[in-house]
Amino acid sequence: MSTQRSAKAFPIAPPIEPMLSKLAEALPTDGDFLFEPKWDGFRAIVFRSESDVYIQSRLLRPLDRYFPELHEALLKKLPGGCVIDGEIVIRTSQGLDFDALQLRLHPAASRAAKLAKETPASFVAFDLLASENRNRMSVPQSERRALLERLIADTGPPIHLTPMTRDRNIAARWLKQFEGAGLDGVIAKPIDSPYQPGKRAMIKVKHARTADCVVAGFRWHKSGEDAIGSLLLGLYDDRGALHHVGVTSSFTMAVRRQLVTELAPLRKNALENHPWREWAQIEAHELARMPGGQSRWSAGKDLSWEPLRIERVCEVKYDHLQGDRFRHGATFLRWRPDKLPRDCRYDQLEVIQAYELDRVFGARDVRGPRRHSRQGS
Repeated sequence: MSTQRSAKAFPIAPPIEPMLSKLAEALPTDGDFLFEPKWDGFRAIVFRSESDVYIQSRLLRPLDRYFPELHEALLKKLPGGCVIDGEIVIRTSQGLDFDALQLRLHPAASRAAKLAKETPASFVAFDLLASENRNRMSVPQSERRALLERLIADTGPPIHLTPMTRDRNIAARWLKQFEGAGLDGVIAKPIDSPYQPGKRAMIKVKHARTADCVVAGFRWHKSGEDAIGSLLLGLYDDRGALHHVGVTSSFTMAVRRQLVTELAPLRKNALENHPWREWAQIEAHELARMPGGQSRWSAGKDLSWEPLRIERVCEVKYDHLQGDRFRHGATFLRWRPDKLPRDCRYDQLEVIQAYELDRVFGARDVRGPRRHSRQGS
């Protein structure tokens, strides 16, 4: 579908920047908020005209070709004249599967169609920009929520309405429990705020933990070999194998340059007994998930790396694991000269209790949302 050709058919013309959130360490205690789970998927805004659907990514690009099953479901189940903000996720018996979601970003339509049947996606709606062919972005958040509830009340899977509560204590419980189903935290939305495209008008609270990790290598900064770009982190399993678990790159430019000198002694003869030695001796295209390996998501970036002798330990802050790796880049906190590399093991990490995803979709604020008399115009 051509966006330019069909834009006039939508109540709001795509593309439009999604409203964003700013990170906080804890749930807000002052003010009135709607609290919702933070889903771990692909942000998407769905535009539904009377005859077509257009799914837009956070980066303002079309997603329809990667999720043909969602395109058809949204076309069939959503009423015409609406625009809905939400998240595309893939549900499994173990919770949300972000890896399966990433596999959808494949250039071949036949591959996308195959995956659509094997691992169908769902759409979780959490905000409304338009309904009944009327722009609702100026309507307060609480009223947009009420309109969204009515709009998709009878749609059914694969379209879901995100749970919502006004109770901070319930939100705090969700923050702890829902992680076991693969969710990413909690979002707080001021009840009276309009929809603000591109603005960080919401608050997100994510899970944050610390871990002591082996510093097993590094990558150069994009500016050249006068600055460190990121440190490669490792953890030992029960058998004594060192696994690459992620990177930390949260440094100022001054510190990046300082690290070049600081880590220079550890580069000497680093490869001789390095546990990742074989990875440095294989062509990059054969490395799979090893450090330096290219993937369809690396967009041709230079991911080559330099080994370091296994002597340094650092403490990092991370949000959660995806499989056996940190889901996002970890934040460097400090060096740990008092820690031995061999003591940096997986068993230091907090074990997250599993939580059934269906219970997340079924969660409700027992008091229900308070209604306002004005329904927006």
